[in-house]
Amino acid sequence: MPESPSPANEALAAPPDRVAEIQAEWRRERPDLDPSPQAVIGRLHRVALRLTERLVAVYRDFGLSEGEFDVLATLRRAGAPYERPAGELADHTLVTTGGLTKRVDRLEARGLVERRTEASDARKRLVRLTPQGTELIDRAIAAHLDNEHRILDELGATDAAALEPILTRWLRLLDEN
Repeated sequence: MPESPSPANEALAAPPDRVAEIQAEWRRERPDLDPSPQAVIGRLHRVALRLTERLVAVYRDFGLSEGEFDVLATLRRAGAPYERPAGELADHTLVTTGGLTKRVDRLEARGLVERRTEASDARKRLVRLTPQGTELIDRAIAAHLDNEHRILDELGATDAAALEPILTRWLRLLDEN
């Protein structure tokens, strides 16, 4: 029985993708430059754009933007009573406090979160999921994870497992800078 081709061999046998075409154009136009980083970074950027499109489509099914999903998921992961101080919430969602305020305002207007003052310090504001927000994010995260499983299944378990430590290391290096 013939062996099935490896993903690397499949990539070599496939016609050039857009990134390969861009690299060839740069080699032709600027032979003094080395466009080889585009082989990884250009493709990774395109993968990230395609992944974002597919992830956001699921959030939209629940009436959420990517940022709103992030806020609700961050609160849900905090555990009961599903609240975090506003500053901590900003740290966990990687947005500025100003950006977070707009997201929380929209979610509060929809009855998905509520703000309250910390009992021990009136200057501290807490953001908490409402029961409606908890129910929505529980449904949305289940759909989100199903979607991520489908996406990774397209790649295959072996390749997904090989990518994880590489991406983990690379992200750590980028975060250090």
